[in-house]
Amino acid sequence: MAARKKNLTDADYVRLGDFRYALRRFLEFSEKEAAKEGLTPQQHQALLVIRASPEGAANIGRLAERLRIRHNTAVELAKRLEFGGLVTREASEEDRRSVVLSLTDDGARRLEVLTHVHRNELKQLSPEILGLFQSMEGDLQG
Repeated sequence: MAARKKNLTDADYVRLGDFRYALRRFLEFSEKEAAKEGLTPQQHQALLVIRASPEGAANIGRLAERLRIRHNTAVELAKRLEFGGLVTREASEEDRRSVVLSLTDDGARRLEVLTHVHRNELKQLSPEILGLFQSMEGDLQG
């Protein structure tokens, strides 16, 4: 039996709208900062996926999954990153058909710059976002 839907209030719409606005502001900030480092948002996210992966390396499948893109799109992205000197692509030792991506020194440097500024921005946004979550807490649990 389906759970009974709670009637939505004006406050529900306001909270969701405020949350989406905070997300959009962060994404806009992120896009601008990536551009300062000569990267697209997708390239920045790809570098982060690679660095955050076990041993600081990722295969194409992981890149596609984490970026929510198709495999062939991830292959093209990896080629552009390699051409730009941001990553290296090497055949996997376990599976020669698989390609492993690792950051170059330049890719790591750019990602470090972006990670610092993103952490600072998140510190500033966190009270606002936490407040939004707390105001929705009962709704999210029930």
